[in-house]
Amino acid sequence: MPVLITSQTATPPSSISLQQLRQRAERLLSLCGREQSELSILLVDDPGMAQLNEQYRNKAGPTNVLAFAMQEGGGDYLPPELLGDVIISLDTAGREATTDRVTLHQRVTILLIHGLLHLLGFDHERSHGEARAMAEREKQLLNQLLLAERRGKMVTLAINVDHVATLRQARGIAEPDPVLAAGICELAGARGIVVHLREDRRHIQDRDVRLLRQTVKTKLNLEMGAAEEIIDIALEIKPDMITLVPEKRKELTTEGGLNVAGQKKRLQEVIGRMGKGGIPVSLFIDPDPRQINAAHEIGATFVEIHTGRYCDAATEQMRDQEFRLIATAAEEAYELGLRVNAGHGLNYLNTRRVAALGTIEELSIGHAVMARAILVGLDQAVREMLALLPAG
Repeated sequence: MPVLITSQTATPPSSISLQQLRQRAERLLSLCGREQSELSILLVDDPGMAQLNEQYRNKAGPTNVLAFAMQEGGGDYLPPELLGDVIISLDTAGREATTDRVTLHQRVTILLIHGLLHLLGFDHERSHGEARAMAEREKQLLNQLLLAERRGKMVTLAINVDHVATLRQARGIAEPDPVLAAGICELAGARGIVVHLREDRRHIQDRDVRLLRQTVKTKLNLEMGAAEEIIDIALEIKPDMITLVPEKRKELTTEGGLNVAGQKKRLQEVIGRMGKGGIPVSLFIDPDPRQINAAHEIGATFVEIHTGRYCDAATEQMRDQEFRLIATAAEEAYELGLRVNAGHGLNYLNTRRVAALGTIEELSIGHAVMARAILVGLDQAVREMLALLPAG
């Protein structure tokens, strides 16, 4: 089932993942029962599309997609496995994506489905009935494609145990122990443990991180600022991943996401050093396309979408607006090939909606679970949060 993708744009299409596009084309062929067929996809800019549109359709200006079936124009002697070419203008697709308020990859996928159906014999210009049938098939294929991509993906829960350490440090004694709490969380079903080793050591201590590295059985995620002292500790103990977060001395908790676009050189350096140590890097960012693109450009493996404004929204309208930003940001990151987590402020009332987004792999939750644990116990609090997550 070869899918051939060629780009003839003036500049490389950095805003779209060719690997993702190839995977989607292969899935579409499978959904259409054409696993053994060969499909060619050509990405062009508007000038290139305008030239093709005039040459083959006698129409001036660019269009969004053209499809040329191999069996047409005297090619009926060719093997039926050779479907033909789908040609997409990324310039036009980009404008349409902006108008439709979808990502470029979403729009290109829709155009790919449209072109593929033309290759399979659909033609919306023949009659109103066929136009309706083609539109219905396009919608069906898009839904099936998204379902196929996300089927079997389970949203996992990582528990932040910083607040256990905060309570311990308030009295300056040895308990409660965040290391013990992490073990209880894992036994209750959490798939990861998160701790933030701050420069001021206000809660988690070096000893906690070293013991957690030895005892955590699932995944240890070390949140940290890009300070040299903390970088050295991370490279020494080698957590399963790190999450770079902004860090201010006077803040009660992390306020907002990293300005990745404004410090790409420094963050890229840290990512490179962690990569040499075999440690994947996540960047904690606001749901902002500019920050997502910057995270992709500097080589992050993950982004963690900041959900704080959604959780703190004062009205339902504001909450809906913030949720849409999260959903769009997660989709954009996913389509660029980034792995997507989310967290900050999530609780037992607002988590389910975010967890239902098929692009998100993991939710990082701390305060709500620890607050609930005071009333029902830590094991029960973790299990109640897990019950809100889709099982895939």
